Amino acid sequence: MNDFGSMLLEGLSEAVEHAKGRRTNARERVVMVRVPAQIDVAAIRQRLGMNRPAFAARFGFNVKTLTKWETGERAPEGPTRAYLTVIDRNPEAVEQALSGADVETAA
Repeated sequence: MNDFGSMLLEGLSEAVEHAKGRRTNARERVVMVRVPAQIDVAAIRQRLGMNRPAFAARFGFNVKTLTKWETGERAPEGPTRAYLTVIDRNPEAVEQALSGADVETAA
């Protein structure tokens, strides 16, 4: 088998391992996540007790886009649904990560 064939088989093998969520090399560990197919943006915002402008400003959304999601005119795409899921489950972590503040350590 030529070098190209060997490289192709190795790549396919790594792709199969990646799809199964297994390590594909010593430094990489693949973790499979489940992004919801649909997400209730208004419910997340309301649980946080925020109006649209405050929610949009805090988490980096455009108010018009947020309104379209909430009214059903548009739906958030995959990465945005994942981000909204994190906001829903751990808004403090998102705020901390986006503010640039370091985690305080107990001395």
